[in-house]
Amino acid sequence: MLARVAIALPVVLFLLSGHQLKTALDLSATRTTGSLVWADVVRYERSDRKDVTQVELDLRAAMPDGSIYERNRLALPYSIGHRVEAESLLVRIDPAASQEVVIDKIVRTQVWIARSNAVMALIAALMASWGVWAWNRWLRSH
Repeated sequence: MLARVAIALPVVLFLLSGHQLKTALDLSATRTTGSLVWADVVRYERSDRKDVTQVELDLRAAMPDGSIYERNRLALPYSIGHRVEAESLLVRIDPAASQEVVIDKIVRTQVWIARSNAVMALIAALMASWGVWAWNRWLRSH
């Protein structure tokens, strides 16, 4: 019974790989189609606690059409959060996109991280698939 349920692990890892690949594609799409504007950093919060390491921003930008775009609680990888400590940032915004806003200075790094995560999850899914298959095969023979 447990051996049959174990197939959930590679399935979840395959889904995670797909999610990270979609994230990389969404970031790239916003990078190419988004309007390049300056955004004011309304709030910059960096948590250095051992249990929670994160960077969070609130942004406000004047769009070319005169509207104001606001994005609250924009989470960033902790490892690149120090690169966006500023009063204003150059961002690309596409309100119709899945990933509405990207920070121009770090978007390449974010795409690279998402692609790397997708590859690692895919490798883990393949290894887990092989492991589950081998385990089930061994159980059938014994």
